[in-house]
Amino acid sequence: MPSDSEAALVIIKPDAVQRGLIGEIIGRLEQKGLKVVALKMVQVSEEQARRLYAVHEGKHFHDPLLRFIRSAPVVVVAVEAKDACAVIRRLLGGTNSAEAEPGTVRGDLGLSHRFNLVHASDSPETAREELGIFFEPDDLLTYDRALDGWIYDYSTGEPI
Repeated sequence: MPSDSEAALVIIKPDAVQRGLIGEIIGRLEQKGLKVVALKMVQVSEEQARRLYAVHEGKHFHDPLLRFIRSAPVVVVAVEAKDACAVIRRLLGGTNSAEAEPGTVRGDLGLSHRFNLVHASDSPETAREELGIFFEPDDLLTYDRALDGWIYDYSTGEPI
C-alpha cells in the first residue's frame, strides 16, 4: 500500500441494505482497487447518528436524516487507498441519486436524494473522526495484498 494512503469510511445505508446491494457496493469499492481494512453490520445508535451528522445540525433535513440512518441496519466499511476520500466520492456519485452520473453507485442504483444508498467521508480529517464513531483503532487491519503491485506502479519509488 502506498505510504501516503489514507483511510476512509463508507456506510452502506439502510435503503441499500434493504435492497440487497451490500455485495454490489463493496464489489465496486474492491474492483476500483480500494482495500477493505474493517467491515461490520451495525444498528446505528442515537449517539452515533448525532456524531456522524453533527455538521448538519439545525438544517431542515437533520432530524429526518437521523431517523433514516437508524431505520434499519447499515454496513460500515473502512477502506484504504491513495487519495481514498476523493476516489470514493467520485465512485459513489453525486448526493442526489436521480442526478448522479451513470457509472457511479448512485447513478446506476439510486433514484432518490435522501435515500441515496451510501455515505462517504469527504476528507481525511473527517474520515478520522467518522471512523472513530464505528471502529476502535485496533479494528483497522494492516495487511499486504499481492495485487497492490498491479494497482500502483512502484517503479519510480513513489506509487503512481
